[in-house]
Amino acid sequence: MIRVILPYHLANLAGVQREIEVQISENVSIESLLEIIESNYPSLLGTIRDQVTNKRRPFVRYFACQEDYSHLPTTTQLPPSVVNGQEPFIILGAISGG
Repeated sequence: MIRVILPYHLANLAGVQREIEVQISENVSIESLLEIIESNYPSLLGTIRDQVTNKRRPFVRYFACQEDYSHLPTTTQLPPSVVNGQEPFIILGAISGG
């Protein structure tokens, strides 16, 4: 099971706790994880990434093992510690301003 932590507003929209678990058997990339999340929680479709281009929304960030995965290609494989559930994959709602 892969643990995913959602920002409050997305967890609220999906009607779930902030931490969810999803099952992926193989080829665990950012893209495959997001596809599973969107298929399991249809209310999140289009909120994390654009439905047409599949690009990350501007104020959404991805983190795994305390590293920013936001600007990496979506085909990037997730680290083993995320895949086996030791570390969560974090989807974070970024804040702009200064």
